[in-house]
Amino acid sequence: MSTSAYRRKKEPEQVRRALLDCAERIAVEEGLAGVTVQAVADAAGVTKGGLFHHFPSKQALLEGIFADMMETLDNEIEAHMARDRNPYGRFTRAYVAAMLSKEGLGSRSPRAVLSVAMMGERSLDALWDDWLASRLARHKKTDDDPMLEIVRFAADGAWMAYVGAEAVPELGSLRDRLFGLTLGK
Repeated sequence: MSTSAYRRKKEPEQVRRALLDCAERIAVEEGLAGVTVQAVADAAGVTKGGLFHHFPSKQALLEGIFADMMETLDNEIEAHMARDRNPYGRFTRAYVAAMLSKEGLGSRSPRAVLSVAMMGERSLDALWDDWLASRLARHKKTDDDPMLEIVRFAADGAWMAYVGAEAVPELGSLRDRLFGLTLGK
């Protein structure tokens, strides 16, 4: 067993975290095809049974990785929103900032790798759709404007353009122009 082995009964959250972290690392390095139950269990220093204790199937593990990524994105968006004093378009500005951050782009970004995988996996796509719909409903009062929707689509398009790039250009100017479109009413 590797040096990252855990005592399952005494540290279940650490084991779960290790499984998610190892699965994410494997996905980034080898693609989703490399995320096998055995590979993740070995990397985390647990048995396959230990993995199945936390994730009853490989699909549940993939959904766990994706949900974890969305939680990180959500926290990033919330942090941006907390610093923004202008209510109108606040969610959209935070979404643009998060989607066009260097951390979310490029061929080695976990967010990029997992998001591209989502496109071919209906259950992951449904998780994203549900997440986005709930955020848009939550921020309907401040972000339900056609121009703000266009800005979010533009950010998604820019994200798609650079998601797999080996070198991601500086996107500050684009972010600034998109932010400018979110200020008026």
